Amino acid sequence: MPESLEAVGRAAKAASRVLAGLGAAEKNSLLLNLADLLEAERTALLAANAADMEEAKRSGLSPALRDRLHLSPERLFSMTGDLRRVAALEDPTGRVLDGRILDSGLRLVRRRTPLGVIAAIYEARPNVTVDIASLCLKTGNAVILRGGRETRRSNEALAGIIRGALRERKLPEESVQTLPGDDRKLLHALLRLDRYIDMLIPRGGPELQEFCRENSRIPVIAGGIGVCHIFVDKSARQDLALPVLANAKVQRPGVCNSVETALIHQDIAPDFVPALAACLGDKGVSLHHDAKAGSLLPGDCPCPFFPLEEGELDREWLSLDLNLVVVRDLDEAVEHINRHGSGHSDAILTESMENAERFIRLVDSAAVYVNASTRFTDGAQFGLGAEAAVSTQKLHARGPLALEALTTYKWTGYGAYSVRE
Repeated sequence: MPESLEAVGRAAKAASRVLAGLGAAEKNSLLLNLADLLEAERTALLAANAADMEEAKRSGLSPALRDRLHLSPERLFSMTGDLRRVAALEDPTGRVLDGRILDSGLRLVRRRTPLGVIAAIYEARPNVTVDIASLCLKTGNAVILRGGRETRRSNEALAGIIRGALRERKLPEESVQTLPGDDRKLLHALLRLDRYIDMLIPRGGPELQEFCRENSRIPVIAGGIGVCHIFVDKSARQDLALPVLANAKVQRPGVCNSVETALIHQDIAPDFVPALAACLGDKGVSLHHDAKAGSLLPGDCPCPFFPLEEGELDREWLSLDLNLVVVRDLDEAVEHINRHGSGHSDAILTESMENAERFIRLVDSAAVYVNASTRFTDGAQFGLGAEAAVSTQKLHARGPLALEALTTYKWTGYGAYSVRE
């Protein structure tokens, strides 16, 4: 393991002990100051991101990744808004979860504490640098960030501002450290730094997730892959279902909570499939259809359409591509989702609350919606301030990873010089 990386781990662990001793007011003041500094350095941040965007275009980075990489004035404003929302949230550390008095007289309390040191691996999204750093600082955790090479300048600028905020508060700059994103050997060594790192969060495609699960000595929280579905039940209000599907696909197609497959009940498919094509026709969406859906598309269909190819039902498009499948009933829709979905976000559009409740019970995903777009799966939208990732696994956290997900707990016993009989 490179000595420099060993030093990063040691420094992070030492910084985590300092952060664990901070009170809520100190941490909130730090985050508010950071938000002010980001706004003050707005011009420099946007310039650094513009340089990253220019290089991304030259290197042929996909449109979905370029969308994630882009830091507009509006997105910067959203970042600082999320920072202030995180500062306003209740600090989970120190919160008493439960307690009891034992027969021995010992008073036992279980309370939330920081995890210690978090490592996050991600690509393309500079806002993740600020989101994860803010959540970790709020919960008293140090963090090691490894962004992608495509966002190098943006991340360097953001990390410099975060270090400046820490310096102003006389806190260790090593509370938030960054690693270069172009050294595969360094990544492999990071995964073996279990002596210092308590949890690893990889945010990226299936290859990164699998690489981390296979090679990490550190507990891994996997997530961020979104093969999301919306099932349009036969009782759905079709006029209202169309804008929900459009929102879930078009509003921001390059993110993990955009819908990838629309499942249409066969009883309404003859009317709904052409209507959906008409709705999406001026939005640049391409349809990938099964045989039943394809037979219902009009000859003058305004959307480009193609027969589904092998593997496309399991694909996270992250683009203006939508799979279109006609299903027999709710049970076939659920079976399809559980077979092809990633466990991220899935929805049913229906007027039957019986069907809605059955869908909720049977679909095994982190977020399940009734009559709503999948685009709501987001830490800020959920009122959590921000998110470190969206976990699609079941332990130790699921869905948007926010403040509580970055804590553990410890048992504390209060006695009167007590001894066990």
